[in-house]
Amino acid sequence: MDAVRHPSREVWREGMGVAIATSAYGISFGALAVASGLDVWQTCVLSLVMFTGGSQFAFIGVLGAGGLAALPSAVASAALLGVRNVAYGMRMSGIIGRGFLKRAAAAQVTIDESTAVAISQDDPKLGRLGFWITGLGVFVGWNLTTLAGALLGDVLGDPKAWGLDAAAAAAFLALLWPRLKERQAVAVGVAAAVVAAVLTPVLMPGLPVLVAAVVAIVVGWFNWLGRDAAPACEEAAK
Repeated sequence: MDAVRHPSREVWREGMGVAIATSAYGISFGALAVASGLDVWQTCVLSLVMFTGGSQFAFIGVLGAGGLAALPSAVASAALLGVRNVAYGMRMSGIIGRGFLKRAAAAQVTIDESTAVAISQDDPKLGRLGFWITGLGVFVGWNLTTLAGALLGDVLGDPKAWGLDAAAAAAFLALLWPRLKERQAVAVGVAAAVVAAVLTPVLMPGLPVLVAAVVAIVVGWFNWLGRDAAPACEEAAK
């Protein structure tokens, strides 16, 4: 009853939960960035300006492996992963609304997490609220934890030992799970995950994500399982 009277409370809870889980992973980025050769200020500026976790990790991963000579490859890898944010921007355009300043601010926080929380809401107003809560929450939290990770990298040791690399994945699973009620939705998720997992060892960072996205679109567009389910339901009704 309380959730019915105050639906925005659930959106706040969901958005902040995702923001906290994702921000925790920023400690890992800060520590790894310094270990890859960036100083504290370069690490913090990268989070402020680039602000998309996948692209940031791809950038420091390639840079750490090849040094300055690998800088062009690092930029290319980060750009490939950042392409998905363009698609997010088109999807979120109608939810954000008009206004240059509003859209400019939204562009900076249009990421996986803010988009996921926004589109999981049935009401456009709640979707807009979820977008801003999650986007701004992650932006502030991510940059604070990036600074902490960069300063305490040597003290923390291997960030993966703390399980921080699983925090963002757990947050996404929490968002995805309630939506996996139909066979078609499960098929889309499984197909994309399998393709990404298979291609990750053989393609440069960024490409597996894009290929998996194309596979998800194809599987979702044709809705094979959805068509099969409808006749079955009609037969059962008879």
